[in-house]
Amino acid sequence: MLRAAGKRLLGVGLRPAGGGAGEAAAAAAVAVVRRRGYHERVVDHYDNPRNVGTFDKDDPDVGTGLVGAPACGDVMKLQIRVDEESGRIVDACFKTFGCGSAIASSSVASEWVKGKQMEDAASIKNSEIAKHLSLPPVKLHCSMLAEDAIKAAVKDYEAKKAKLDKGNE
Repeated sequence: MLRAAGKRLLGVGLRPAGGGAGEAAAAAAVAVVRRRGYHERVVDHYDNPRNVGTFDKDDPDVGTGLVGAPACGDVMKLQIRVDEESGRIVDACFKTFGCGSAIASSSVASEWVKGKQMEDAASIKNSEIAKHLSLPPVKLHCSMLAEDAIKAAVKDYEAKKAKLDKGNE
């Protein structure tokens, strides 16, 4: 429901009621949103989120980070698939319930962790995500959630591996 409202606000998917007037209204709505301070990268990642989806959380090669911000209602789930031999993150996906900045932060995080060693992924800072997206101060908590989700996914994967290793002894 929030996503549909956001798309209406952004003018995505608006059908012209009588021709050119509807298209002009959609273009005006997009212009208003951009004037309100959302950087084009946020709009791009919101309109075209990368790596949306889920992996099987019981897969031993998958780490799942589920984090939330009770103050604003954003909930973010980031999952990583790790190559056991190299320790490299080979794939990532996310599902986020929240504002456009939260969705964009999740999308960026899922792109950035791919191909990285887990230690390198865990060192991604919220300030880097916020700077890349040009988030305003009121939306910095979204990039903090993304950083927390990365760390939680890495921690979950490491806990699974430790449990499996202990069981194999």
